[in-house]
Amino acid sequence: MAVWELDNPAFASFAFYSSILALKMLLMAPLTGYYRMSRGAFANPEDAKKFGTKGTKTDADVERVRRAHQNDLENIPVFFVIASMYLLTQPSTFLATMLFRVFTLARILHTIFYLNESSLRPLSFLVGELISIFLAGSTLLYLW
Repeated sequence: MAVWELDNPAFASFAFYSSILALKMLLMAPLTGYYRMSRGAFANPEDAKKFGTKGTKTDADVERVRRAHQNDLENIPVFFVIASMYLLTQPSTFLATMLFRVFTLARILHTIFYLNESSLRPLSFLVGELISIFLAGSTLLYLW
């Protein structure tokens, strides 16, 4: 069975959770736009003018959503790459699925915690980071 086929359960799991993460990242841009419009906080003068606001301004809530999105853009693509490489090690389906599932949950919770100013945000970040490190380390050890 080839690694990159959907009849490989580990790859199917990767494809499923990666799709959830990609959708999550895609939804963060409209969420940022919603916050910008509802707060009248536009980064560009042409946007402010178009929506009848005088000039640009910042807003703490808009910046919070924008930073959560930026954090996704910095961490989720790394997961896509390293999890793809991890699949080449022919890991146990159970372990791979659990790692992909927990990473996805951690990233979703990270955004929820970020938007709600929760003190649990660093913990959810750490869980995702540790999983990425585990995936990279396991891949390196396998290839060594």
